[in-house]
Amino acid sequence: MTDPVLDRALPSEETPTGYVIRMSRPRFWFYLAGPVIVGVAYAATSTAELFAPLTVALFAYFLLPANVFLYGVNDVFDADVDAENPKKDEREVRYQGGRLVPALVAVSGVLGLAFLPFLPPAGVVGMVAFLLLSVEYSAPPLRFKTTPFLDSLSNGLYILPGVVAYSALAGTAPPLFAIAGAWLWAMGMHTFSAIPDIEPDREAGIQTTATVLGESRTYGYCALCWVAAAAVFALVHPFSGALLAVYPVFVTTIALADVDVARAYWWFPALNTAVGMVFTLAALWVMLYG
Repeated sequence: MTDPVLDRALPSEETPTGYVIRMSRPRFWFYLAGPVIVGVAYAATSTAELFAPLTVALFAYFLLPANVFLYGVNDVFDADVDAENPKKDEREVRYQGGRLVPALVAVSGVLGLAFLPFLPPAGVVGMVAFLLLSVEYSAPPLRFKTTPFLDSLSNGLYILPGVVAYSALAGTAPPLFAIAGAWLWAMGMHTFSAIPDIEPDREAGIQTTATVLGESRTYGYCALCWVAAAAVFALVHPFSGALLAVYPVFVTTIALADVDVARAYWWFPALNTAVGMVFTLAALWVMLYG
């Protein structure tokens, strides 16, 4: 069944299914599903645990339904702001109204809650925090995205799938320094992603960390977050700290080379996937070879 209101708003060649897939930001699916893989790799004590039913189900949830939930809420409450955002012209889509997206958001939220009986306390906290932050980042009354620095801080939500997955296997939360380092990394990632939106956000009257700092100082803020992330991760293991050090180097290079930030923004999915893969392979090496 299709939504007639949505159908009228879509280009003739795009189906509601295609619209929902694009709305869920396929390039960024692994921003939520990737931490699940890393969390499982570090919590598992055998290869069998890597593919336990609960971990596979969590990966599937955070690969698509969780992205529909997160970005669906964002698009519904950002419809006015996105009207002038050039990112919505090509690589993303604008919310056009109708019942389909709100209904899928509700279903995706319920699917997340359905995991709670199967999770230990740390996993329950992680899942509930993920769902709440996903809503309140964009929705009233808190709408963190319109409060400078709280918008950055709240985006630690992207690492919570890893906390949930790790807890599901280990029965306890990951090391505190690992959570703190990953949270700082996510803060830097979020703020960098807000740089291309500085002008559209200013035109819409939206204040963010990036609009307050301006482009050049936002580069510095991101570098600071990533230096701190690398330092904190080094307390978990020197290898982790060294791996995270690629981010401040990367953003400094972009700033000094005067690369168009709207172009550099789309390089990060590849960089994040590569770094996450190295993290995962390191965990598997330790598990297999001690």
